[in-house]
Amino acid sequence: MKLNDEQRVLVEQNTGLVGQVIKDKVRNISGIGIFTYQDLLQIGCVSLCKAAAEYKGAGRFSTYAYVIIRNEIFSALAKATTCKKHEAAMVQEGLRADISFDDNAGEIQQMLDSALAQATGVTARGIKAIRLLAQGYSCKEIGERMGGASANNVAAWVSRARKFLKSRQSGFG
Repeated sequence: MKLNDEQRVLVEQNTGLVGQVIKDKVRNISGIGIFTYQDLLQIGCVSLCKAAAEYKGAGRFSTYAYVIIRNEIFSALAKATTCKKHEAAMVQEGLRADISFDDNAGEIQQMLDSALAQATGVTARGIKAIRLLAQGYSCKEIGERMGGASANNVAAWVSRARKFLKSRQSGFG
């Protein structure tokens, strides 16, 4: 988008508005997951430019821009949340389809036993979760069985375990 001189002046005079919107409207910035503060600041700055380009001179620009910036940030957060939920569901389904012990079951069980003996923490939980996935449990069901963890946590455990297993024996996964 190309701004004229008047629009650029509006943006320059109201740059602090972006930080104010983030401060006022976004809670727990460290816990929002996909976006950092800098990401939100960038989204807000682009929104401020959009507001300047679309402003028709009715009312105060800062009021108009505040609403535009807020709405754009909220839209980005909502879209990211939707994408993350969809991605988690796809990962869970992919994990279920990807892990099967039908072929070479004994060999895989031995490999998992050996790996579990050496694994600790999240990696060990991931190996246990892999076994349950192979039995047909969903990540949500596994989380419930393993202390009430979320499906996302289970997927993260499995990911960590897969990396561990791959490092031990190329050709797995």
